[in-house]
Amino acid sequence: MLDETTAPAGLFADDSQTLRCVWCRATPHYQHYHDHEWGLPASSDTRLFEKICLEGFQAGLSWLTILNKREAFRAAFAGFDMDKVAKFDESDVKRLVLDAGIVRHRGKIASTINNAQRAQELRKEFGSLAAYFWQFEPASASRPGTITQQTLSGVTTSPESIALSKDLRKRGWSFVGPTTMYALMQAMGLVNDHLEGCAARDRALAARAMFKLPVKA
Repeated sequence: MLDETTAPAGLFADDSQTLRCVWCRATPHYQHYHDHEWGLPASSDTRLFEKICLEGFQAGLSWLTILNKREAFRAAFAGFDMDKVAKFDESDVKRLVLDAGIVRHRGKIASTINNAQRAQELRKEFGSLAAYFWQFEPASASRPGTITQQTLSGVTTSPESIALSKDLRKRGWSFVGPTTMYALMQAMGLVNDHLEGCAARDRALAARAMFKLPVKA
């Protein structure tokens, strides 16, 4: 029987002996996110915009903190409809700074509004956010899934996330550093970093095999 001493490195087994990446161990809510969202390919512009905004809010915090506040964030930012958020003004910033349901960081709130406006520009140029972001998928979207010190430390970047970060910054985006962009790529399925042995890894691989790659309009 697998337990914390016998499960493979980087994985844990629940009561049913299902193996998952150890980072989602904290709560059932976290495990559900790991099983049903993280690593599955996404093409929805709303999902992509939400994720890039929430990854920005995560800077300096844990993803679990943000995940637990996600519904409050959605309510505060009009469901992450980029067209609605792009119209937010200083009165909205003041309102959001007082919203205890979200992370009340003025700089990150202002960044979200700015990034909504930049997202509109990307959509106009590429036809969709998905067409833009999926350009940065690595040549091998399925990584080996083996443990490295970088994986265990939680500090991860890649040449593609560095290139994505650099390009977004040139376009006027903020809170889009290479580590933040790598987290976006992991979550939205541009890379599959579920470890070998994780029950969700093959599901993510199968979903990517069925995924129709977004292209520039």
